[in-house]
Amino acid sequence: MSAKKDGDGGWKTFIWNSEKKEFLGRTGGSWFKIFIFYVIFYGCLAGIFIGTIQAMLMTLSNFKPTYQDRVAPPGLSHSPRPDKAEIIFSMNDNKTYNAYVDHIKEFLKTYDRENQKDESKFEDCGVKPQTYMERGELESDEGVRKACRFDREWLKDCSGKKDDKFGFKEGKPCLIVKLNRIVNFRPRPPASNESIPEPIHPNVQGNLIPIHCTNKREEDAEHLGQVEYFGVGAGFPLQYYPYYGKLLQPHYLQPLVAVKFHNITPNHEMRIECKVFGQNIDYHEKDRYQGRFDIKITINS
Repeated sequence: MSAKKDGDGGWKTFIWNSEKKEFLGRTGGSWFKIFIFYVIFYGCLAGIFIGTIQAMLMTLSNFKPTYQDRVAPPGLSHSPRPDKAEIIFSMNDNKTYNAYVDHIKEFLKTYDRENQKDESKFEDCGVKPQTYMERGELESDEGVRKACRFDREWLKDCSGKKDDKFGFKEGKPCLIVKLNRIVNFRPRPPASNESIPEPIHPNVQGNLIPIHCTNKREEDAEHLGQVEYFGVGAGFPLQYYPYYGKLLQPHYLQPLVAVKFHNITPNHEMRIECKVFGQNIDYHEKDRYQGRFDIKITINS
């Protein structure tokens, strides 16, 4: 018998024992009991998992983040936004700045008038800074909310209508700046002129978040010429806030500010910092886009 168990037929007997009617050492009844046990076991695990997920989903809102106390103030971003935050081009070679121009054109397509004609989706919110445009509570039955129209022609020299090269051909490049979206965020204007740079004191209004761009390094001051700002009051007007999220406000358009740089010294790497100023907008050294951004611009002759 031992020779038979250790021989070629031993494993065959283990797989199927015809005398005991066993498959892999178990009878059909034993296999059935194990199958039923694991069906019930894994069914209970699946039920616990699904129940836990459903209980968690009941505490969440489709329209408003449950926890927003750790959300940082909005970031400040711009178009074009090249790699390494460096814009390098030559006025005499359009190949060096075509990518920047194309990026701005693509970004501004959404702001064309023909894309904002639908009265059921958009409404006029005025060309002067006003207070917040309240459209009801997030958790309400009012459904989809309208968005404020923003006409790209308000960006004037940087709208792309009169100059489709956005100043790059003349060595006076434009940046299109926006505050990133945060659901239900209400930016608060500066409390006083003392909290903002002196050059933008004329832009301070009660319902406006002003922006200011200047040289990052003191030694670059003489290399940066005039800086112009275009937009609704040359800042971010409050009537475009709060933002109600993609579900309730799918056609929302952020207000824009165009920044145009004049007379930057050629062949000099100019490091520029742009910041927005508001009572609830902070800055962080580890995040260069929180409430501000810095960018290098080099115009080769």
